[in-house]
Amino acid sequence: MSHKDARWLFAGDVAGEPAGEGVTRFVKSYTDEVMVVENHFEKGAVGALHSHPHTQITYVVSGRFEFTIGDETKVVQAGDTMLKKDGVIHGCKCLEAGVLLDIFSPMREDFV
Repeated sequence: MSHKDARWLFAGDVAGEPAGEGVTRFVKSYTDEVMVVENHFEKGAVGALHSHPHTQITYVVSGRFEFTIGDETKVVQAGDTMLKKDGVIHGCKCLEAGVLLDIFSPMREDFV
């Protein structure tokens, strides 16, 4: 079910989908201009290095992650945010099970 332009979206309305080994993606509210995606990571799961033509801000809800953005690698934890401009290579490894909240602009058509 599409959640595009939904004014209200409750957690129980969103089914998760596999997004790699140990990663479950929940596409939340979105419009053509912006999208929110919640990603649940098991310890040791990897978000492979990749890039895309979207600006992305990631907020660490819980857990600890080793993130690479461009040529920098840092460990982040709950409360930290990262900015990934369109086209920049990035990826992560989950050090402690957790949740990442991604905001994309524009929305990711490949996720719906």
